[in-house]
Amino acid sequence: MHTDGSRPAEAIIPTYVYAVVFSSLCIVWGLLWDIMWHTSIGRDGLLSPPHLLIYVGAIVSGLFSGYKILDLTFRRNHPERAGAVRFWGIFYGSLGALYCVWGAIAMLTSAPFDDWWHNTYGLDVQILTPPHTVLVLGMMFVQFGAMIGVLAIQNKFRDRAPETDDQQRQAQRLKLLFGISAGLLLAVWFTLLSEQMGRYDAHSSSYYQTAAIFFPIYLLAVSRASLLRYPLTTITAVYMLAMLIPSWILPFFPATPKLGPVLNPITHYQAFVFPQLLIIPGFLLDKLMHRYNGKLNDWLLALIAGILFVAVLSVVQWHMGTFLLESPLSRNRLFLSTSWYYGSDPTWEYRYKFYPNNEDTLPVFLKGIAMAMVYAVASARIGLWWGNWMKRVQR
Repeated sequence: MHTDGSRPAEAIIPTYVYAVVFSSLCIVWGLLWDIMWHTSIGRDGLLSPPHLLIYVGAIVSGLFSGYKILDLTFRRNHPERAGAVRFWGIFYGSLGALYCVWGAIAMLTSAPFDDWWHNTYGLDVQILTPPHTVLVLGMMFVQFGAMIGVLAIQNKFRDRAPETDDQQRQAQRLKLLFGISAGLLLAVWFTLLSEQMGRYDAHSSSYYQTAAIFFPIYLLAVSRASLLRYPLTTITAVYMLAMLIPSWILPFFPATPKLGPVLNPITHYQAFVFPQLLIIPGFLLDKLMHRYNGKLNDWLLALIAGILFVAVLSVVQWHMGTFLLESPLSRNRLFLSTSWYYGSDPTWEYRYKFYPNNEDTLPVFLKGIAMAMVYAVASARIGLWWGNWMKRVQR
C-alpha cells in the first residue's frame, strides 16, 4: 500500500479490501443463482453463468490478495511488512489476504471435481455434495478473509479518534465495509443451513435448535468486533437483502427444465427461500449489548443473549413460517412462497400447509426450545470469546 506522505498508511483502505468484499458479493449471488438454476433448469455445465459469477469472485479475490502478498514479500522496505504474517518461511501477507488466497485456490480446484461428479453421479440431490463441500469451504475462507481484511484495518482506529476529516470518512467506510462483509458471510451461512430450516420446519423445535447452535456464535462475535452503533441490525439487514435481491430479480427471466422428470412445467426461474428474520433478534441483541456489554461478565451476558435469541426467534419465526406456508398473502414475488421445484408435483396436498410429521406437539416443542436455549447460551459464549480475538486482529 502506497501513501502520499500526508497521511499515515493505515488511513488508506487498500484496493484489495474493496476487491475481496466485491468477491464476497459475487460468491453469494453466484451461489444463490446456482441453486435457483438447479431448481429451475436442472443440469448445469462447468461454465454455466452462475458458476462463472462464482469463479469471478474466486479469481478477483485470489489475484488482488496474491498481489498483496507478493508486494509485501518482495518489497523489503514495504511499510506494512513489519506487521505482516510470515508463512512458509518466505512469504509475507496480511491475515485476510492469506485466507482469500487459500479460499480462491479451493474454489477453483472444486470446479473440475464438481463437473466430474455430475458426469458420474448426475444431478445433485443436496447442497453439500463432496465437491460442493470443497467449494463452500473455499467460499467461506474468501468471505472470512474479506471480513478479517477490513477488521485488521478497522482495529487500528479502535482506540483512537480519527484526527482529520479524511480519516473520519475512512473510519466510517471501514465500519460499513465490515458490516457488508459480515452480512454476506451470514448469507452463505444461512444458505448452507437452509435444508434444516425451511418454512416447512418452522413448527418443529429442531429448526430452532439448529439456529441456536450456529447463529449466536457468529452474531455475538461480529457484534463484539464491530464498531457500528447497531452492528447486528446492519449485518442482518445486509444478509436479508443479499438473499432476497436475486430471488426478486431472477424470476423475471425465462427458464425451462432440461432434465426429467418434469412434474411442474415452469417457464421462469424459481426463487430460493425467504430468509429467516434474524434482523429482529439481531436488533434486540444490539440493545442488550448497548446496555450490558462491559458491565456483565461474559458468562452472564451469554446466558441472557442465548435465551433472548431463542425466545424471540421462536415467536417470530413460528408465525412467519405459518404466514409463508399457509397464507395466500405470501404467494407473490415479495415473499416467494409460490416457488416450486420443477421435479415436484405442484398439486401435492401439503404444498401450502404443514406436513403432520413436521409439527411438534406442545410438550415436545417446549422441551426442544429449552434445549435450544442451552445450545444458544454455549454458542453465544464461544461467540463472545471469538469476538475478543477479532478485536485484537491488526494484521
